[in-house]
Amino acid sequence: MITHLRRSFPATVTAETLRKLGYAPKNESYVLNVLRHLEMIDDQGQRTADAQTIFSQHDDTAFAKQFAGLVKKAYSSLFELHGEASWTLDQEALITFFRSSDQTTDIVGKRQASTFQLLAGFAGHKDVPEAKGRKKDATKQLVRPAKRSAAPPNPGATHAHAKDADDAPKDPAVGGSAVGLTVRIEINLPADGDQDTYDRIFKSIRDNLLNG
Repeated sequence: MITHLRRSFPATVTAETLRKLGYAPKNESYVLNVLRHLEMIDDQGQRTADAQTIFSQHDDTAFAKQFAGLVKKAYSSLFELHGEASWTLDQEALITFFRSSDQTTDIVGKRQASTFQLLAGFAGHKDVPEAKGRKKDATKQLVRPAKRSAAPPNPGATHAHAKDADDAPKDPAVGGSAVGLTVRIEINLPADGDQDTYDRIFKSIRDNLLNG
């Protein structure tokens, strides 16, 4: 969101603004609280004069220096305690500070610490992770299997497999390997058939399919 605001900072930033931009889905209030905490927007979501000046800076170094001022002001109690070393505190130290200051839960303390470290990156004191970009609706694509020629249904019984064709054509696209063909035949055995009936069925399969 900060990266986007450097390119274009709307006069008013609300939850609806974030939804339209596709940022922070279902976490709009959290992002807005951070922007308010930094005094980039007021309680009505209006862009502040300081934010307008800072986010108009095109040069990264100039922006980082002025943005650092916003961060230091917002986290004044942290800087009063740790001074300039606050920028490089590890996450555990930051979690300890935020939890003891705000009496927050572990997960909230971790989020506060991660947020500060991210802001420290934009202030030029840490590496800034690559922007995630906008949330887009994923279009599901169905992958259909390749069609295979199938033998017509046969009344009768169990499953039998024909042998792979020895004379299958070579496919140069796959390094000249033979393309195997497997045909599955489903036969429904008559429930009232006798042994002679079953023998004739399997003999026919052997003679016409397996040995064909």
